[in-house]
Amino acid sequence: MAVDLLLGLQWGDEGKGKIVDVLTKDYDIIARFQGGPNAGHTLEFDGIKHVLHTIPSGIFHKNAINVVGNGVVIDPVIFKKEIDNLSQFEINIKEKLLISRKAHLILPTHRLLDAASEASKGKAKIGSTLKGIGPTYMDKTGRNGIRVGDLELEDWKERYRSLANKHEEMIKFFNVDIQYDLAELEKDFFEAIDALKQLTFIDSEEFVFQAMKSGKTILAEGAQGSLLDIDFGTYPFVTSSNTTAAGACTGLGVAPNKIGEVLGIFKAYTTRVGSGPFPTELFDEDGETLGRVGNEFGATTGRKRRCGWLDLVALRYAVQVNGVTQLMMMKADVLSGFKTLKVCTGYEYNGEVVNHLPYNIEPENVNPVYIEMKGWSKDLTGLNSAEEFPSELNEYISFLEKELEVPIKIVSVGPDRKQTIHL
Repeated sequence: MAVDLLLGLQWGDEGKGKIVDVLTKDYDIIARFQGGPNAGHTLEFDGIKHVLHTIPSGIFHKNAINVVGNGVVIDPVIFKKEIDNLSQFEINIKEKLLISRKAHLILPTHRLLDAASEASKGKAKIGSTLKGIGPTYMDKTGRNGIRVGDLELEDWKERYRSLANKHEEMIKFFNVDIQYDLAELEKDFFEAIDALKQLTFIDSEEFVFQAMKSGKTILAEGAQGSLLDIDFGTYPFVTSSNTTAAGACTGLGVAPNKIGEVLGIFKAYTTRVGSGPFPTELFDEDGETLGRVGNEFGATTGRKRRCGWLDLVALRYAVQVNGVTQLMMMKADVLSGFKTLKVCTGYEYNGEVVNHLPYNIEPENVNPVYIEMKGWSKDLTGLNSAEEFPSELNEYISFLEKELEVPIKIVSVGPDRKQTIHL
């Protein structure tokens, strides 16, 4: 058996949580492979809205096992809150949620380091969510980190204290005014650690291998988006992990030849949270409409998302880097009411029009080249099948499939799991 991947193809916030929730009925195991609680996966069903940050989006399905892989970084305090929020749903957390011993822990001082680092950058800040994720990955690659499996060791608190003391010295180095009460932060942290230790820790790479060997179906769930990948995103305005398909191999211990379908999710337009280049960003009434109708506010931070037309240059790049085999288009309903839609098909770059994503896409270097397409007025939110699509939407879908050379298999027409059209 192979592991299927589900990835975001833009700057995150594509709607991965909803699609994982929709697809979970077809899988035995849902596994997160990277990122931390900067992810906000929103699920909506039975009139209730749920936001998950670390726990895989298959947790509401009784038959699915959910795995937090080694590539994920876990904030015990946020994780405990997520667990507490699930208590009303009668989920057997100890059996249905498994945590890799090799996953790294976010310490209170990681969050303080994050805040100090961002404050020191002034106007050059990258737009961090201040969750301590970057500093945690830095400790991981610097071979200083504390992992979930360390909690089973007798000296783990000594390891913690040594690293926390080091972090406090580093905070002084930034020479910024960061007010904090570490004792109070540690109180919440150690309470959360006690709760975390009640859960099930696993050697996740062995678990996944044996699951594949026994014929279990597995869906690997990514966080953030491909354009935020530490290697292939719009650096330095990126996250701290590999959000692309390769990250599933290192974040779960899955061999490259065991990857099956690669499911790429994108919005029918483009959004971005935080700083960084965004060639198709709109500052006019159309951009305001996309944000208002699409309710474009971050699930984790509440920050207003920047909005723009669909960028096929960036999307094509993400499809190529990930080896996408199927596409899912989200928020098609948000485009209803626009008389004209624009799609960026190329960039003016160094005096010529290019169709690939160049090294630098800052505004002074690229200018988007658009085509115009006829929009539609029909409200899509109550549709039940593709036969009910307006002809203009069908033309939009056909155009994108031709340009990207990958079929679109799902079109989302609203936030609820029922508002999902399979093509």
